[in-house]
Amino acid sequence: MQTSAADVAGTQPTAGYALGYSDAEQDRLIRQAAVIAPNTERFFREAGIRAGQRVLDLGSGMGDVAMLVAGLVGPLGEVVGIERDASSIARAKARVAAAGLRNVHFLNSDVNSIAADEPFDAAVGRFILMYLPDPVSVLRSVGRLVRPWGVVAFQEPSWEAMLAVGAGLPLWSKVKHLIHEILLRSGANPEIGPALYRAFQEAGLPSPKMHLEMPLGNDADFIRLTSGLLYSLRPLAEQHKVSLRELGDLHTLPDRISAEVVEANTVVSLIALVGAWSRKPTTADSVHSEAVARQRE
Repeated sequence: MQTSAADVAGTQPTAGYALGYSDAEQDRLIRQAAVIAPNTERFFREAGIRAGQRVLDLGSGMGDVAMLVAGLVGPLGEVVGIERDASSIARAKARVAAAGLRNVHFLNSDVNSIAADEPFDAAVGRFILMYLPDPVSVLRSVGRLVRPWGVVAFQEPSWEAMLAVGAGLPLWSKVKHLIHEILLRSGANPEIGPALYRAFQEAGLPSPKMHLEMPLGNDADFIRLTSGLLYSLRPLAEQHKVSLRELGDLHTLPDRISAEVVEANTVVSLIALVGAWSRKPTTADSVHSEAVARQRE
């Protein structure tokens, strides 16, 4: 029986990042970020990230989102990345230095304990809220760090939308469903993307503007990235008793999936990206909203 998000609502995420911090997983994240960078950049531009802004990046990881935003805000802007894993910060700093960026800084901190001397023009994140036990609380805290009329913008997945694309490919579908199952049992929420509409409002933010994008393709890297994701999840699969035996040898899995996709002459989706953004209301907006709410009671 397929597990649903409701089935694991009370499950606490495992300690640390669900996918771990191995060199292989960090390399996979960098390769994945390169594929979806155009989607994220379009989303941030639409949300209003622009030159001269001071932007907070939650869950910076390898620094890919921070570096992308650095290009949007330019040398007069600033990006502050929050990351709790010291090894990830070290690698992100090295990549920022190699790119010659002087407007990106990282803080080793938990997303629930961010201290700031001055407000940010925007707060952004990608694939971070899905791993947090209380994303609404984090959105609420982040909202306090953003100036009035500042932007709050997050990209998160919708696994169900992605599963539908490869439904006619038995092996590919099996891999995707198993990844989905492992994430659910570990306490992550792979369907948080569509739920951001409600989460933003519960955090005291206006209902967000939203859209969904899915990079499609059939090149080997799409398939290697997904196989690599499953490989990173093996410890959690074992911990939560999700058997991978039906997939056979995981080392030959990418080649077998490639053969299936080529034979079907079709495309598959790497990830379904749900973007949600809104602007923090001004004091006047908040007062008006409260007055309207009281009139409706």
